[in-house]
Amino acid sequence: MFEVGFSELCMIALVALLVIGPERLPKVARLAGFWIGKGRHMMANVKAEIHAELQAEEMRQIFKEQAGLEELENMRTDFSDTADTFKAALELPTEEGAKQVKEYGAE
Repeated sequence: MFEVGFSELCMIALVALLVIGPERLPKVARLAGFWIGKGRHMMANVKAEIHAELQAEEMRQIFKEQAGLEELENMRTDFSDTADTFKAALELPTEEGAKQVKEYGAE
């Protein structure tokens, strides 16, 4: 994100030494390090939560797609059964087949 080189860090340290003073600088540096660490930890937690939520959403999407595929498979099975019934009815003699097709259509 920010590209800070060694020379920039030295300049910041020198300005901090002049502004804060040598007696308070270690305490301020420790406090700054503490808050930077806390911020990094918080950002890591937020990233982990976002990642977990995205994975959960992907799983929900997969389950939804799988449910749609199961529905299509059921429709295919029903259509296949209907086609088999009509095929069997067509193979019967004409009067019996027509009677069976009419009975199936009435259901």
